[in-house]
Amino acid sequence: MRAFLTLSLAMMIIGCSQTVPSKPFSKVEIQDLFKDSVSIRALEVMEGSVAFAGTGGFFGTVDLHTGQIRAKQQRYDTLNPEFRAVGHTASDFFMLSAGRPALLFKTGNRGLMELVYKEDEEGVFYDAMAFWNEKEGLAAGDEMGGCLSLLITRDGGSSWKKIACADLPDAIPGEGAFAASNTNIAIVGDKAWIGTTEGRIWFTPDRGRNWEVFTTPVLSTEPTQGIYTLDFYSDQLGVAMGGDYTLPDGMDANKALTEDGGRTWKLISDGNLPGYTSCVRFVPGSEGNGIVAVSYNGIAYSADKGEHWKKLSDEPFYTLRFVSDTVAYAAGKFRISRVSFQ
Repeated sequence: MRAFLTLSLAMMIIGCSQTVPSKPFSKVEIQDLFKDSVSIRALEVMEGSVAFAGTGGFFGTVDLHTGQIRAKQQRYDTLNPEFRAVGHTASDFFMLSAGRPALLFKTGNRGLMELVYKEDEEGVFYDAMAFWNEKEGLAAGDEMGGCLSLLITRDGGSSWKKIACADLPDAIPGEGAFAASNTNIAIVGDKAWIGTTEGRIWFTPDRGRNWEVFTTPVLSTEPTQGIYTLDFYSDQLGVAMGGDYTLPDGMDANKALTEDGGRTWKLISDGNLPGYTSCVRFVPGSEGNGIVAVSYNGIAYSADKGEHWKKLSDEPFYTLRFVSDTVAYAAGKFRISRVSFQ
């Protein structure tokens, strides 16, 4: 834990001392590290590694120094869960399955995973998870009983409790999130934002104790449309993207930016690149100007807060995480890759 805190402090110092935005990207180099019959939609940057989880119960890590892959398979009775959400604290790794039953595992004794939450009700489907700090975390899922399914932990992930609908805003019937990349939740400080299938933003300013809902202009008239992914560079500057995965070239009303903490949003690059997006990330050290978007259509990049974009690669990915201002790891169908931006 001490090593992790030291690394985190060093990264904070580097980030705070950055005064010159990173140079705009013009190309990428992609190095495949892992190829197998596993679809991976969830990545998590940890100390010295990137953790992943996917279909067939498979999960593991990529060593950031050697590129070595360590993979295992997690079963539950006769099931091979499909994991689409992961998270971590300094001491533990977590993974959450999609579909019924919902199964949430954390690292346990002797390197094995321990089941800490199970939900087996009709309609249960969790999409993403993230942590505010070492003790408090959040998992978000589709509407049940009139509100989003929101799980909270206050004890470092040892136990999880579902927030009662009486304590949450009303959901639109059928409202949920797309479990496309584990990026439906964005966290900055004590705040969290959740993007939904209805093009709305669920917001908490105080680590899940109070909630309110904001609207966006992101298109959501069909069940396959809405916000698939969002990211915040600060507690004010955020981007939400999505579209329709059945119409990947659709570019209308699928990208929006906020500069007031999510209360209001404006469309960006409307009618232009990129189309359907499963994962969006701000480029570290770019002062919020650099944004990367990925999907099974490839990798796109903006150097001006999403106003203009260019396609850097046709290589398909579901999700991506930066480990520096020029290096990221991406995952998709049957692959994990190292992506170098230049």
